Amino acid sequence: MNQLNTTLKKDTINKNKLEKRLKRLIGKAIYDFSMIADGDLVMVAISGGKDSFAMLELLRALQAYAPVKFELIALNLDQKQPGFPSNVLPNYLSEKKINYKIIQQDTYSVVKKIIPEGRTMCGLCSRLRRGALYKAATELGANKIALGHHSDDILETYFLNMFYGGRVKTMPPKLLSDDKKHIVIRPLAYCKEKDLAQYANIHQFPIIPCNLCGSQKNLQRVKIKAMLADWEKANPGRKETIFSALQTVVPSHLLDSDIFNFSELESKLINS
Repeated sequence: MNQLNTTLKKDTINKNKLEKRLKRLIGKAIYDFSMIADGDLVMVAISGGKDSFAMLELLRALQAYAPVKFELIALNLDQKQPGFPSNVLPNYLSEKKINYKIIQQDTYSVVKKIIPEGRTMCGLCSRLRRGALYKAATELGANKIALGHHSDDILETYFLNMFYGGRVKTMPPKLLSDDKKHIVIRPLAYCKEKDLAQYANIHQFPIIPCNLCGSQKNLQRVKIKAMLADWEKANPGRKETIFSALQTVVPSHLLDSDIFNFSELESKLINS
């Protein structure tokens, strides 16, 4: 009995530590990048995955002690995927007394029709989802759109752009949309996927698996994720170092003349 009590106590301590760590990290990201201001209406995009569930729960917790007052509304895009349990999210959100809206758009059929079998669906699917989210935010009067991308997503996107797109680019924690009508924020930017998975398991969120792009095994992102996992296994802490590098950019030591004026260097010479 004593051993059982000790185990339960240890589990409780670990859960509390995880909760505090995630709250601290989401609070730091919001502060560092000025994501949320007083009076904001934040539309939280809920896919039914662990990350978006965790983001919503953490933002709700943040409301209780944040120095600014803001409102949340959860938004789910029902993409009409076959077998999608359309009752799960409304039931969960209603039970939690969370303000929400469900919109329906058959992006599934569009993607399956346009993208050949075996090809990556993510690009088109993402564009269609983004358009639907922007439209919904306008209709709801939300001035911020929160997406559930975490630090692992940011790292993976960095290498995807570098290896396959030839660009030094990743998911920014805060973004002005192309039409300049929306601000997109990623409050989980400092949070690790493994921590969010553990948090989701503790809270027993009703996870809805994706059977569209998320189910493709030949994705370039899957390969990048495996590469980073191997690096981390061989050299613990490497992912944190790379993430830190993304926050410590030295334009004068890169090769992009659009962000650093190399032609002015001669004018800065000191004549002896």
